[in-house]
Amino acid sequence: MADRPAKPDRNEPLGLQHGSGDASWAPVPRTFRSVSSSLPQPWEDVFGPLREGAIDDLVLVGQCGQSIDARIATSSGQSHYINGEPGLIHLHRLRALVDAVVIGVGTAIADDPQLTVRRVEGPNPARVVIDPNGRLPAKARVLAADGIRRLVITGAKTPAPRRGVEVVRIPAEDGQLAPGAIIAALAARGFRRILIEGGAETVSRFLAARCLDRLHILVAPIILGAGRASLTLPPIERLDQAMRAPMRAHSLGGDVLLDCDLSAQRVPIGWAKIST
Repeated sequence: MADRPAKPDRNEPLGLQHGSGDASWAPVPRTFRSVSSSLPQPWEDVFGPLREGAIDDLVLVGQCGQSIDARIATSSGQSHYINGEPGLIHLHRLRALVDAVVIGVGTAIADDPQLTVRRVEGPNPARVVIDPNGRLPAKARVLAADGIRRLVITGAKTPAPRRGVEVVRIPAEDGQLAPGAIIAALAARGFRRILIEGGAETVSRFLAARCLDRLHILVAPIILGAGRASLTLPPIERLDQAMRAPMRAHSLGGDVLLDCDLSAQRVPIGWAKIST
């Protein structure tokens, strides 16, 4: 007797494990930016919450890829790639849906990412690097002149890195730039949906500042035992001080996506939605 097909888990939308050539994805980036219709399934379940902000006119999503034991790299620093191909495709889908993707200068230097949409169909987002002290090399791939907006958010006295790059100057405090001030500066320049992609310190700072609506955690089926943690926040003394995040789980091939809803604790940043 032939095996019966397993019933799909309601928390595991069919199709999310599909590759970059998945035809059902092709219309999603355009439909996502339209307010007139819902996304086709399974995309509505995962990406629908990113279309409109619950607190103001912004949608801020952080993402991190990690092992089962919440590590993003081995003790020696190796991290490419903890997540499998479906997890990387999900990251590129996120990029295709947001207006801007943000990384810290440490990630820009260590990984030299392109921050483009290569694995899926969709538009490339603006590329933003947080560089308080002007460390970003002029030859960094994130600054490549390819017709996409490039922004460097930096301290007031650091020089412009290269022609054609928008320099956003924010006063630094103790060598750091406040997450709220960064988002406000990006909102003033027309960005509504913003992805905080990495690294771990950058995502942690935005999470600690309560500047995220959602957090997408991609858990790979491996245990590292040691290495750098995916998130590091100020310590708490009591469990009732912990952040509470309603969560849904989705299967992405071998990886699991944890979609965490942080909107209940997100501070207002953009234009407040106030009824008159």
